[in-house]
Amino acid sequence: MSRLPVAERREQLIEAALNVASREGIDGATVRAVAAEAGVSLGVVHYCFRDKDELLRAMAHTITERNLARGMAEMPASAPARDLIMGVLEGLWANIRATRGPQLLTYELTTTSLRHPELQQVGVDQYIGSWAAAEQFLEEIERAGGVTWRAPRHLIARSIIATIDGFSLAWLVDGDAEAGYQGLRLFAEHLATLAVPLDESALLGDMAPTEQAQDQDPQERTAEVRSIAPPVAPAGVTALA
Repeated sequence: MSRLPVAERREQLIEAALNVASREGIDGATVRAVAAEAGVSLGVVHYCFRDKDELLRAMAHTITERNLARGMAEMPASAPARDLIMGVLEGLWANIRATRGPQLLTYELTTTSLRHPELQQVGVDQYIGSWAAAEQFLEEIERAGGVTWRAPRHLIARSIIATIDGFSLAWLVDGDAEAGYQGLRLFAEHLATLAVPLDESALLGDMAPTEQAQDQDPQERTAEVRSIAPPVAPAGVTALA
């Protein structure tokens, strides 16, 4: 076994864990199975990851990062916001269809974290990472499209993740990729209506979110949303794509 820097070894082990979990599910992704897949000793896995919780969080982060990277791989430097949104979501959907195992795995990661309190942080980090990726996408649209947004960026980001979640899960269940694609296109058309050209944004006045609101701390955002949200009955939690 060749000696690798810790960062490279971690990447190797994450890839091995994703391969095992995609084939056999989360329960099959034991430390022993990951070590065997990577061709290393158990000690190497324990050296690179404190526990399975840390490994699962790294797996979730990698899936989210890859979805975003592949969706934005061919984004032009400048184009109308609608074209940019359509292009990225089409690329994202193509990647989701091409990686069924890892997409199913994201839901397993979420539900596993909800069922096991000691793994709760896995789900929390998964959502935080996905929302951050969606905000990065919106920031790139702002830059390349010369727009701002009619609503706070972080709320639009949550809507994006919830929508992708829904269509991805439905496709995993019924296999109707065309319905998922058309549904995402419909959402993309709506998302484009929230983009405001910079030369028009000054006319919106209080309708446009301020820079302070866009850059607000996530905990402050959550507190504000809770303060204005009406009370609701407890409901089940939907998995994150």
